[in-house]
Amino acid sequence: MTDKPVKTERRGHVLEVTLDRPKANAIDLATSRLMGDVFLKFRDDPELRVAIITGGGEKFFCPGWDLKAAADGDAVDGDYGVGGFGGLQELRGLNKPVIAAVNGICCGGGLELALSADIILAADHAEFALPEIKSGTVADAASVKLPKRIPYHIAMEMLLTGRWIDAEEAARWGMINHIYPATDLMAEARKMAELLASGPPLVYAAIKEIVRESEDMKFQDAMNKITKSQFATVETLYNSEDQLEGARAFAEKRDPVWKGK
Repeated sequence: MTDKPVKTERRGHVLEVTLDRPKANAIDLATSRLMGDVFLKFRDDPELRVAIITGGGEKFFCPGWDLKAAADGDAVDGDYGVGGFGGLQELRGLNKPVIAAVNGICCGGGLELALSADIILAADHAEFALPEIKSGTVADAASVKLPKRIPYHIAMEMLLTGRWIDAEEAARWGMINHIYPATDLMAEARKMAELLASGPPLVYAAIKEIVRESEDMKFQDAMNKITKSQFATVETLYNSEDQLEGARAFAEKRDPVWKGK
């Protein structure tokens, strides 16, 4: 367990990360660097397979950048640490699943943080917005990511107007995966994490690298790179013990035992 403002807890192969900066879980430069260190260690720890990121308290997941810290001298172009803002957005080689458990208000950089996860679960009272337009700045990462995740016109409306949407609308547009009562959110996130942790980590790594690296590639170019094992994670998978174990388990009609090697 780390000290505030970022708490961590290991549950088997799962790392739970809680952003806990009352009152609103806003992120300043020091917190961003700490989060980067946490996710870097998660990335490099072979015993950890899945991470959950959530917010402390019941009202806020994260509102993004700490404007009070900015007023006190934190530079918007300062050192966010490894992984960029919030530790996830620019962390290279993160080939493990990350679940965002959005437990409340999720806006600005907080929404960008959630969009950096692979699966987003939300409490039924969660709300989402990109209000940067109202303070005369740009939601930079969201401007790149959101129009690729949800219908273009909905994303542009959020970016251009700062309009808030509730969890039901976010789910309708495909921004989030599932909605749960607030009291059930973490239990459901842990259930999802355990499901993923029981799966083949080398396959997850290959999926994440393929999805990330092929985003701007033509389909056939991406397929050629996969079949020729030109993705490092795919080459590792095809030459792994787990690849053989999967085939043996299927033939023997038993559950596979994944070792991640």
